[in-house]
Amino acid sequence: MNFVDLTDPRTGQVRNRLSCGGPAEVSAAVAAARAAAPGWASLTAKERSHRLLALVALIEQHLGEYVHAEIAGTGKSPADARAEVLNSADVLRFYAGAVRADLTPAAGQLLPGRESWVRWEPLGVVAAIVPWNYPLLMAAWRLGPALAAGNAVVLKPAETTPDTAVLLASHAASALGAGVLVALPGDRETGRLLVGAQVDAVAFTGSQAGGLDVVARAGLRRVSLELGGNCAAVVLPDAPDDTYDALVGACTYNAGQSCAAPARVITLRSHLDETVARLAAAMRARRAGPDFGPLNNPSQVARFDAIVSSSAAQALHRGDVAVGSGEDGGFWRPGLILADLPADDPAVTGEMFGPALTVQAADDLDGVVALANSVPQALAASVWGTAVGPSLRLAQQLDCGEVWVNCHLEQTAELPHGGRRGSGHGTDLSVLALTEYQRPKTVTVRLD
Repeated sequence: MNFVDLTDPRTGQVRNRLSCGGPAEVSAAVAAARAAAPGWASLTAKERSHRLLALVALIEQHLGEYVHAEIAGTGKSPADARAEVLNSADVLRFYAGAVRADLTPAAGQLLPGRESWVRWEPLGVVAAIVPWNYPLLMAAWRLGPALAAGNAVVLKPAETTPDTAVLLASHAASALGAGVLVALPGDRETGRLLVGAQVDAVAFTGSQAGGLDVVARAGLRRVSLELGGNCAAVVLPDAPDDTYDALVGACTYNAGQSCAAPARVITLRSHLDETVARLAAAMRARRAGPDFGPLNNPSQVARFDAIVSSSAAQALHRGDVAVGSGEDGGFWRPGLILADLPADDPAVTGEMFGPALTVQAADDLDGVVALANSVPQALAASVWGTAVGPSLRLAQQLDCGEVWVNCHLEQTAELPHGGRRGSGHGTDLSVLALTEYQRPKTVTVRLD
């Protein structure tokens, strides 16, 4: 069995040791889920709903434990960790209710002398592989609809953040039943083994390289992918006064380690100097430590630093780091504004996934749209301007799955979230996500 050291992102010190699931552990996890799947699927939607609500109650009852576990792996502040745990509980509560709605698309006498209806059936066993940036919340996004739809789930948390997954699985055993949700901690090889195991579908949230590897291994099985954002924020000359503070706040929340966070600010050339100056002022007002947390792990630090050092940005505005005693060895990075850089700059084409914004400019709105749509990722974007018509026209022209106008990174369980092109395919959140984990069966009966 392979072992890896887990570090505290705030201090850089080893906090625990993880035993990574190998072939035997993967087989056991999948077998447990496979054994539980028929019983879970046979329950009525009402009964599954009640059991999911019991799991939510356990999460809220043990809120402090979940917050502590979330902080251990992510280095988030207690307030941010608490908000994530409560948001995760809300997602599960939403799906406990959503599954009781009738989603049947067709029923009745649609053929002469025949009665037809559609059954929505679970896929079976779902492998849910989730990242380290929001360990519990990204799990809830996948688990909520998968469990509500009647599937058993094997949850593979990220290597650096297994804590909340293990805690959740222990509570799920009592609330949902043994084997309905199984946690499988481990490294990337554990994830590869899980994708290659006898699961019926794979839900993966992570990097584009990881997603391509999942597709290659999954073959013809159902796959849902969310592969990152590198999101554009289009700032028009008539943008509201709070635009620049809001963008900096969104890009430094969770140290910029959010797939849908703003990453690339794009404006008109006539407005470039003002945009850079106001973003730089907003960034100087935010400090790593009191205002946002560290990067998650040494690999992410190395990746972020490599992109920044290879950038040809001519203007780089840097915030400050002000951490507490004993935390100076953590994975802290100041907020950055990078401007005057070419369209093919590594900081533009590669998702930095850190507290940084690039700033680009075009001569006209067509050029702005072209820059916004020029990268492989197409998850989300935002438009900032007070004139309704131009803002909504730009929102329509941006090729991505979610667009905000005069806000960014605001989501709720009722609204769908999903990417296009290099950001993957499939839907998280909303009732639409239920169909990611179901398959329709048409039944037609002769009446005479």
